[in-house]
Amino acid sequence: MTLEWDAAEYEVLSGPQTGWGLNLLGRVLEDRPLGGDESAIDAGCGTGRVTEMLLERLPRGSVLAVDASGAMIEAARRRFAGDGRVRVERVDLLQLEVEEPVDLIFSTATFHWIKDHEKLFGRLARALKPGGWLVAQCGGAGNISRVTRATEEVMGEERFRDRFVGWEDTKEFADPGTTRARLEAAGFGEIQTWLHEEPTRFGSVEDLARYLKTVVLRLHLERLPEADQEPFTQAVAARVAAVEDPPVMDYVRLNMIATRGRE
Repeated sequence: MTLEWDAAEYEVLSGPQTGWGLNLLGRVLEDRPLGGDESAIDAGCGTGRVTEMLLERLPRGSVLAVDASGAMIEAARRRFAGDGRVRVERVDLLQLEVEEPVDLIFSTATFHWIKDHEKLFGRLARALKPGGWLVAQCGGAGNISRVTRATEEVMGEERFRDRFVGWEDTKEFADPGTTRARLEAAGFGEIQTWLHEEPTRFGSVEDLARYLKTVVLRLHLERLPEADQEPFTQAVAARVAAVEDPPVMDYVRLNMIATRGRE
């Protein structure tokens, strides 16, 4: 199942994810600067905010921006209309294929939405040139545990319980050791994986609820009739705020840098 998004809302609210990913890319480029003419893939491009900043580092290069969401792809195509350096395609990363391998794959806030990381990393390795590198960040072990607990409690309330019978969380918040092993099995070397915390504070319960609705609870809300979606979101936000007010989301990011082995 492809997760759809409200692209306009995500564009407004995704500042944290954009910033974390670009901080990682900047750190990597200090040690491995780009020449400016490389080919890259933005794996999970969303509305293209990160793609745009990646292009600034590739004035003579090119970017293939891919996402599984139709709404995100439409927004990205509008953003890059007329820019010949960018090709925007709707692609499930588990089905990613390219005619010509690229020098760099960059991704932020995407991989945790994909359960099968073994298959994902295999696809990414095949899309890279030998010696090409992967730079990615996503949710890692322990990510948003406060929100997850609050969500599970609300799901168990009598008014919502029947809607979540058989519920299975399809997100993958992996740890660094498991990720390193998966990358090695896919043919990557020079691997670095680590976690870091990014606690993110919201000004009010209402601000948090808006964010949860757009970014975190999409799959949950698909199970609910429209009349129940706002009460569900508000109930989760209130439980998070009961722990700490103004509310804080306890983000934990999994970072990975790896090079595809040379043949």
